[in-house]
Amino acid sequence: MHTPGAEPHALSRAQSAYLWLAMVFIASLLVADIVGIKLFRIPLPFPVLGFDAIEHTCGMLTFPVTFLLTDLVNEYYGARAARRLTYLGLAAALFVFAVINLAQALPYLDAPYNVRREEFDAIFGSAKIMYIASLCAYLVGQLSDIAMFGFLKRLSGGRLVWLRATGSTVVSQFIDSFVVSYLAFSLGRQLFADPANPPAPPSAIPAIAVTGYTLKFVIAIAITPLIYAGRAAMRRWIGVEPIGTPPR
Repeated sequence: MHTPGAEPHALSRAQSAYLWLAMVFIASLLVADIVGIKLFRIPLPFPVLGFDAIEHTCGMLTFPVTFLLTDLVNEYYGARAARRLTYLGLAAALFVFAVINLAQALPYLDAPYNVRREEFDAIFGSAKIMYIASLCAYLVGQLSDIAMFGFLKRLSGGRLVWLRATGSTVVSQFIDSFVVSYLAFSLGRQLFADPANPPAPPSAIPAIAVTGYTLKFVIAIAITPLIYAGRAAMRRWIGVEPIGTPPR
């Protein structure tokens, strides 16, 4: 029964927190897919694991955030809520992909104040295979992360937060790296042949995947403390406990 003066659809603090986490998650995924077309190279002062520089796409600026938030949602809202987050991100990314294609298909206004069509197409049209490949890898990687997180949580009896947070990300990113490398540089280029971008030989796929995974592995280790910070924030500001934790 509705209480006079109260908001008919007011959210609880836990529901509001989930909504904000979903917003950051989806934004991180979308911006990673859009800026991922640009590659960066940061020279290292000394070789690390055989690499003298960090080379990857700018999508790595925000993509690791999605795995961090998936673990946080999994911890406090359960696997079903984490999978819901994954599907929302996928739906949003597909919507953006459709809008990008529609924008390219619209008739061009030939005016000096308009962006040049070649520049627009170069940015939004040259990485469609990578976009779809990254989404497929994202879906497989996220679902793997959710499953592994739950398995490690049950295995450790709800203890060892670092184990399930880092372990699930390390495993899922390994799968993600190989899936996106195979789809983007081999299968995708075979299905949509382009003389300017021939498929990579099968022997090159593992090397490409390992290069990307090495960076993701380091990032997964580096952001582990953030899961503890997120847990503290959820407990102190939202007042919720992890799933399976008895009330205090």
